[in-house]
Amino acid sequence: MRRTYRKKPDQYIIAVQLDIETDGFRYQKWGAEQKCKAGDWLVNNSDDIYTIDNDVFKKTYRKVGDGKYVKTTPIWAEKATEDGSVNTKEGKSHYKAGDYLVSNNEDGSDAYCISADKFTQMYEAC
Repeated sequence: MRRTYRKKPDQYIIAVQLDIETDGFRYQKWGAEQKCKAGDWLVNNSDDIYTIDNDVFKKTYRKVGDGKYVKTTPIWAEKATEDGSVNTKEGKSHYKAGDYLVSNNEDGSDAYCISADKFTQMYEAC
């Protein structure tokens, strides 16, 4: 059952926008190839490094200091009951049973996955 959560107030990320002329780059993460493009954000989320689509970043994060951002919008999440994968804006992400399937939108779109340990560290129920 999907529930609404918010990022805990002390859980900020470090982020830099790729505001340069580039064709982007590809990288391996979450068991598959990911891609980013000019304008996307390179983030460090508690030593977990990845990229976030620019439009998504602008809608969901707010600057709180030099290079520091907090997620201000709610997410919808549920525990996975079996292994699988989800398509993200950057590529495909694989998850294990017990991980959390997360969405930035109530309808389940703009999805990603997070391990149960990281999820409980970063999020609290609304």
